Amino acid sequence: MKYLSILGSTGSIGVNTLNIVRGNPERYRIIGLAAGENTTLLHEQICEFQPQSVAVKNEDIAGRLERLLTSFPRPDIYYGPQGYRNVAVADGVDMVVSAMSGAAGLLPSLAAIDAGKDVAIANKEVMVMAGEIVTARARVSGSRILPVDSEHSAVFQCLLGHRREDVKRIILTASGGPFLHLPKDELSRVTPSQALNHPNWQMGKKITIDSATMMNKGLEVIEARWLFDLDWEKIHIHIHPQSIVHSLVEYIDGSVLAQLGAPDMKVPIAYALSFPERTPVHGSTLDLLTAGTLNFLRPDWDKFPCIKLAYDAGRRGGTMPAVLNAANEIAVEAFIGGRICLTEITRVIEETLSFHTVTSGELTLEDVLAADRWAREWAGEAISRSQ
Repeated sequence: MKYLSILGSTGSIGVNTLNIVRGNPERYRIIGLAAGENTTLLHEQICEFQPQSVAVKNEDIAGRLERLLTSFPRPDIYYGPQGYRNVAVADGVDMVVSAMSGAAGLLPSLAAIDAGKDVAIANKEVMVMAGEIVTARARVSGSRILPVDSEHSAVFQCLLGHRREDVKRIILTASGGPFLHLPKDELSRVTPSQALNHPNWQMGKKITIDSATMMNKGLEVIEARWLFDLDWEKIHIHIHPQSIVHSLVEYIDGSVLAQLGAPDMKVPIAYALSFPERTPVHGSTLDLLTAGTLNFLRPDWDKFPCIKLAYDAGRRGGTMPAVLNAANEIAVEAFIGGRICLTEITRVIEETLSFHTVTSGELTLEDVLAADRWAREWAGEAISRSQ
């Protein structure tokens, strides 16, 4: 039996994780759940899985949840950053699923790592902002960081049993999002609803917009650098519209290993939960006889400049990736809210990066958090100035 806390239980990753738990009650038990504002769904999850503790965004939402919970036994209810930390480090938890959206997942994930919990990382922003710090702390505590993103899970599986020094490169695949074949000069006119209509995956709003700009793939490049301890020139991107090959690893002898599967997030989630074993996932069979042709294309960095911004920020290192991430979050939020067009996301990020001075010396958590705050303020002002 493995005991779990889920950070972000009402999001797409959290819901899929609970689907796996529901189908495997002999394997998993929920100890803690953390969410933002969706008290209706969280209430349903509490009634079904009976966690010992839950956390929500703020005190008002905690009060609303408490009024919904009329039956006993009731879990301990926490709120805010400390509440999320309480759920992450709860006694008896073996693994924390880090699936909160954006930078909010950094501090509770670090708390789990410091407490020696294994972390199934679906929140790529944690590794983007502070990958150097996260991996260093995991080495100290003995915490295992297991990837949940389908691309990183694929690389992880293709590396098993092989010497890291034999890796020539990894290839992260990308669907290309909803605008792969849309002319570049039409991108400024797309609507949020169009951008949120991903051709292959059902995901949260923020990550779906990141897929539309391909910033999602840029963030994954930075995450891969820390998850797999690879030099930047060994991390490549291929467009693969069918989303069947989730990523590949090429070795120095010319061998290329790939992990294939239906585009179903339950598969990499289940693998992270059960590693080194595997858990049955129903409804995710890949039939290669009917899958059709598998295509691979070179990404268009001119049409999708967020990829280059991510590589550049990653190479500069220090606090620059945290600034990239924060500016992107603010810009995506503004696009979803109709305040800027899709192509202005890149402008806001680029302008914010250009005015940031990278912190010198050894990177600290305080540096990362300060850079995150600065970038959010600067990006917000850049958006206001353009209106």
